[in-house]
Amino acid sequence: MNDQTILVTGGTDGIGKETAIQLARMGACVLVHGRDQKKGTQVIKEINRDTGNEKIALYLADFSSLADIKRMAEDIKREQKTLHVLVNNAGNFYKERRLSAEGFEMTFAVNYLAPFLLTMLLLDLIKASAPARIVNVSSSSHRSIKNIDPDNLQSDHDYDGYTAYSLSKLENVLFTQSLIDKLKGTGVTVNALHPGVVNTNLLRKSYAMEGVGVEEGAKTSTYLASSPDVAQVSGKYFDNMRERPASDLSQNRELQDAIWDLSIEMVSEFLN
Repeated sequence: MNDQTILVTGGTDGIGKETAIQLARMGACVLVHGRDQKKGTQVIKEINRDTGNEKIALYLADFSSLADIKRMAEDIKREQKTLHVLVNNAGNFYKERRLSAEGFEMTFAVNYLAPFLLTMLLLDLIKASAPARIVNVSSSSHRSIKNIDPDNLQSDHDYDGYTAYSLSKLENVLFTQSLIDKLKGTGVTVNALHPGVVNTNLLRKSYAMEGVGVEEGAKTSTYLASSPDVAQVSGKYFDNMRERPASDLSQNRELQDAIWDLSIEMVSEFLN
């Protein structure tokens, strides 16, 4: 992995931090995304110390702000010549309905629209770095969504934190599927994954239960970002480093296209 440049979003805590550590141990140049300068600087020092890898850089952005995501993407494109792997890991859980800087429901904005926009903004750099990979961290909770109304993606009515979270994770899988045809012939693969029920801040905020350690939770993200075994695999869903079927709803092509078109419309002013 010595010649690989990898961006891990949400890389200063939980699964993202552990994924960054594991990839740094392999010798990759790891770009760690975080929200807070002080915390991010400390995490970079920890990764340097624990892995002996000095090729670690910090990029800051608030994922509840599409404008901030665009600024970070522009910083990356200006400062990095290559980007071989994008790990869309950042996410959050909100028990109550809140709005983002641009007026989107917060779970939808942070967990889905933010990685959608970031991927679109960095896609030319990723393609130019091929062979390359996009790894989308979803959740098995996406299976709990049995139907979806494209006109109510932001939970305007009867907001429930778990439902909003699960919906955003379904949207991650739909996005993954939508990218397959668009990436054909580019040398870029895209896959989604369930990291497991992991003992992170997100789990503690959302459920009164214990999960596995972050080392276990980061295994599948690290595997999809680095393993030669999946270098040619694209458009799949993984759990515990094994390919599994995603929900039937996530395979609905009409729904994939509808969500894609709506997403492009929502972020259009930030794509120019």
